[in-house]
Amino acid sequence: MIDLLNSVFGKFLFKFVDYLPDFFGGLLILILGFILANVIRRLLITLFTFFRVENLLQKTKVISKDDIKLWQEILAEILRWTIIILFLVPALETWRLSRATQIINQVLFYIPNVIIAVIIGFVGMIVANLTANLVRHSTKSIGETSAGTLAVFAKSAIIFFTSLIILNQVGVAQDLVRIIFTGIVVMLALAGGLAFGLGGKDLARDVLEQLRKKLEK
Repeated sequence: MIDLLNSVFGKFLFKFVDYLPDFFGGLLILILGFILANVIRRLLITLFTFFRVENLLQKTKVISKDDIKLWQEILAEILRWTIIILFLVPALETWRLSRATQIINQVLFYIPNVIIAVIIGFVGMIVANLTANLVRHSTKSIGETSAGTLAVFAKSAIIFFTSLIILNQVGVAQDLVRIIFTGIVVMLALAGGLAFGLGGKDLARDVLEQLRKKLEK
C-alpha cells in the first residue's frame, strides 16, 4: 500500500515539476499581454487627446463631450481586450489547454463584428444628432414645441434603426431584428397608402370626373 502511494505521489510530483515551466511561461506571456494592452490603451487615449478629436467633434455640435469620451473609452477597451485575448491564446497553448484555445479563437473572430458595431453606433449617434438639428431648424416656423417634438422623433427613429443594425451586426436575435424591420416597413407602407388614399380621394374623383367629361365630348 505504501509502495502504491509512493508511486502515485512520485508520478504526481514528476508531472507537477514538469508542468511548472509551462505554467510560469504561460503566466509570463499573459502578464506581458496585460502590460502591453494597458500601454496601447493609454497610447490610444493619448492620440485622441493629441489630435484633439474631442474638440473637433464637439465644434460640429452634433455630439456632446460626454458622448465623445464614452465612445473613446469603449473603443479603447475593445482594443485592450483584443490584445489580452491575443496573448491569452499562446498562454493557453503553453498551458496545454488546446480546447480552450479553440473557444478563444472563436472570440477573436467575433471581435471585428463588435468593432464594426461600435463604429456603426458612433456614426448613427452623429447622424441622429445632425438630423435632429436639421429638423429643429427647418421646422421653426411651425413653433418651438412642434419643432422640438419632430426633432426628437427623427433622432429616436435613427437611433432605433441604428440599434437594429448593431444587433444584426453582432448576431443577436437576427431573425427577430429582420421581423421587426420588415414589420416597420410594412407599417409605413400601409400608413402611407392609407394616408394617400384617404387624403387624395377627392383629387382622384375630380381627375376622373374631368376625364369622363372629356370622353363624353
